[in-house]
Amino acid sequence: MRILAVGDVCGSIGCEYVRKTLPTLKRKYKIDMVIINAENSADGNGITPKSADYLLNIGADVLTGGNHSLRRAEVYDYLDSNDCVLRPHNLPDAQNGKGYCLVDFGKIQVAVINLSGKIFLDRLNASCPFAAADELCDKAKQDGAKIIVVDFHAEATSEKRALGLYLDGKVSAFFGTHTHIQTADSQILENGTGYITDIGMTGPIDSVLGVKKEIIINRLKDNDMSKFELANGECMLNGCIFEVDEKTGKTVLIERIYI
Repeated sequence: MRILAVGDVCGSIGCEYVRKTLPTLKRKYKIDMVIINAENSADGNGITPKSADYLLNIGADVLTGGNHSLRRAEVYDYLDSNDCVLRPHNLPDAQNGKGYCLVDFGKIQVAVINLSGKIFLDRLNASCPFAAADELCDKAKQDGAKIIVVDFHAEATSEKRALGLYLDGKVSAFFGTHTHIQTADSQILENGTGYITDIGMTGPIDSVLGVKKEIIINRLKDNDMSKFELANGECMLNGCIFEVDEKTGKTVLIERIYI
């Protein structure tokens, strides 16, 4: 099975770029499943029912989230009603949504787990991601999932690396999100887990993490706290393909995508 994970989609411009590029990607690489991190898919950050429906309608099978997943109140009921739209599981203060889903492809079931890091994300009050990962991996196995995929939405590369190594052999694929910068460390770990520290972002190239570069430069240089605005112009799509053996649940091929 070939699984494509797409990095944080930034606003409507990022959603539109996914619409333009995803069909060709799916054909070229014979993709069976698409997972998209959509926590920034609404203009102004967060996710809304409109942005979620858009991505699901153009080919996403599962949408994962992060620290902005619960920013927009209009998405609360949607998160409760749509099994394939996730937010990090280990947010004890969250009242809506979940961080786990099981997708049935007939011949095989795939579990998707969404977790948040703790380092530099103090406002989220996330519980231990290691314990949460163990809990959901056990659930996935009880549910009969042959393939388990983890999106770990975290700031620190050390935390991502540590959890990835901890889950080596327990999950099929592990990818990080949140930093919007694709890392050049895609690999198959010792026990068969496909791993990449961060898959990057999908949105405007001439930006700082999707935001107009002038706004971020002025904030860092002059402490100008102007409101963030999404950049525009030419876009990119970052992601990673994991080819997983359906019998063993191990990754046999991994390839970074940067379009």
